[in-house]
Amino acid sequence: MSENNKVTAKQDEKKKFPTEFIDLPSKGWFYPEGHPLASGQVELKYMTAREEDILTSANLIRQGKVIDTLINALLVTPVSYDDILVGDKNAIMIAARILGYGKDYDIDMPCPKCGEVNKLTIDLTGLNNKEIDFNSFKKNSNTMDFELPLSKRNITFKLMTGGDEKSIESEMKGLAKFANKKGPGKNLTTRLKHQIIAVDGNADTKVIREFVDNDLFAQDSLALRNHMREAAPDVLTKFNFECEACGYTESVDMPIDAGFFWPSSEA
Repeated sequence: MSENNKVTAKQDEKKKFPTEFIDLPSKGWFYPEGHPLASGQVELKYMTAREEDILTSANLIRQGKVIDTLINALLVTPVSYDDILVGDKNAIMIAARILGYGKDYDIDMPCPKCGEVNKLTIDLTGLNNKEIDFNSFKKNSNTMDFELPLSKRNITFKLMTGGDEKSIESEMKGLAKFANKKGPGKNLTTRLKHQIIAVDGNADTKVIREFVDNDLFAQDSLALRNHMREAAPDVLTKFNFECEACGYTESVDMPIDAGFFWPSSEA
């Protein structure tokens, strides 16, 4: 059986189970025309006991591949998880959790002020996608331009995919082996080197890396990172926390721990 036939067979097998279409934060805007996700939706099948085996696989847990393997098993739309934009990946992960174990996510939230642990239940179906002015970006393209406010250099960058995140993580692990533990880390500059794809129209990797290391002013770096964050589609996971003990209130990010995909586990 050819590789294409194998893929088709797997998709047909998944369609034997109930499925749902999930709206993506990107609305498909940044994918090429004809891409499986350009419609702005992705089809997922409901989780079964077979996928629960993935969640409890010691080998996958040790390799840090549990979530990727799980989502790939649930995807009915013929697309690689590594090719999906990070914000869309987050939406798919949350949708998979809802389809597998329901909308209620129980968490223990320590109060930043008094330290009291609050037991909360978050309704995952109440999370909204970030609002973006899509018309300000070119459709069917994942490249964007930004003029740095101080140096006036023109930067072309892309939105990150799951595969890009893996590349960054791999490079960071490699750097950590040779890093001076007393010196500064390189997480910020490494990420910029992967996300920037051209400087003043020059797409040479060496030029980009030298620019980030030697010519990118802190003021420009901050403005660029803020613009990248504003442009990136995603799910809004902040919620208003109020401590039951002291009444302290704050907007906080929803924590995602071992209980997210395994609610009954003693995390």
